[in-house]
Amino acid sequence: MATTLKFFRRGALYAAVLAAALTVSACGFHLRGDGGHYTLPFPTIYVGLPETSPLAIDLKRNIRANGGTAVVNDAKEADGVIEVLTNPEKTKTKTILSLNSNGRVRQYLLTYNIVFRVLDKQGQELLGPTQITLIRPIDFNETQLLAKEQEEALLYKDMQTDLVQQMMRRIAAVKTAGVSLPPPGPAPTGTQPSGQPSTIPPAVPIQ
Repeated sequence: MATTLKFFRRGALYAAVLAAALTVSACGFHLRGDGGHYTLPFPTIYVGLPETSPLAIDLKRNIRANGGTAVVNDAKEADGVIEVLTNPEKTKTKTILSLNSNGRVRQYLLTYNIVFRVLDKQGQELLGPTQITLIRPIDFNETQLLAKEQEEALLYKDMQTDLVQQMMRRIAAVKTAGVSLPPPGPAPTGTQPSGQPSTIPPAVPIQ
């Protein structure tokens, strides 16, 4: 009887969590990494990663989706250059986090780390070397190797998505001088009487 009641309560809890998630989704809320709109301060930009890099593909897609900034294939033709100093796809790690009572691995810790900087077309540094490190714990079960491999791949994909959004936020906050930006769109809500947009401080980057 106690076991049945416990199962019923657990089922009710899962149902409540699912209902809350659907309600939040219906109101337009986006989970972390789902993307936001970032206006980049460059008409053209170059991404210093291999063309086939999954991170490069994801980052370029986000840049293009925001509009106003074109991705070019030659750094010399770009108003802004994203120079990757540490490629996370080459330095991502998987370390033992904890062991069970038998001395076998119980949890791993996945790490995804990038160091990058942003330069202008003259090679001047607009954003100094910036490090973003993401970590995710993952339970391990040697009887479910295939499932755990799939879970690990999904966690790395989630970290990549999160990383792209954090990079976009930092690049959008870069201060430029002498860069010709695209013509502004319609005046935003809160425009001053003079017709000039009111000053909005940049978002604080997420550590």
